[in-house]
Amino acid sequence: MTEKQWRNKIKKLTNEAGTYQPVFEPAINSTAEILANRDAVYAQFIEEGGQYIITKTSDRGAVNTCKNPLFVLWTELNAQALTYWRDLGLTPKGLKAISEQAVKPKQETAVDRLMDVLGGSD
Repeated sequence: MTEKQWRNKIKKLTNEAGTYQPVFEPAINSTAEILANRDAVYAQFIEEGGQYIITKTSDRGAVNTCKNPLFVLWTELNAQALTYWRDLGLTPKGLKAISEQAVKPKQETAVDRLMDVLGGSD
């Protein structure tokens, strides 16, 4: 998907989850960019054969096996996106954290109670 498509999808999902806040726009934009890049890297990975392990020849002629750099990059982008998904409340753990913060009553301090008694809470 394109960055714009991801942005629209993320907004829709956060609205459905009840976690959308306008203040989350930068996080939504960053997530959309990461996911669009992740999709592009994966497409290139598949286009080049989808090999998880590849062989590389060093400048000295030694042949070594290693993880495909495209797969490594895809994995890193996926992990970054997951962090943002969690922060936006789009994973069970993230949704629980946002929900608990939203419904958690503010604990009144002794200073708050004193201000109420003195009539200065406004």
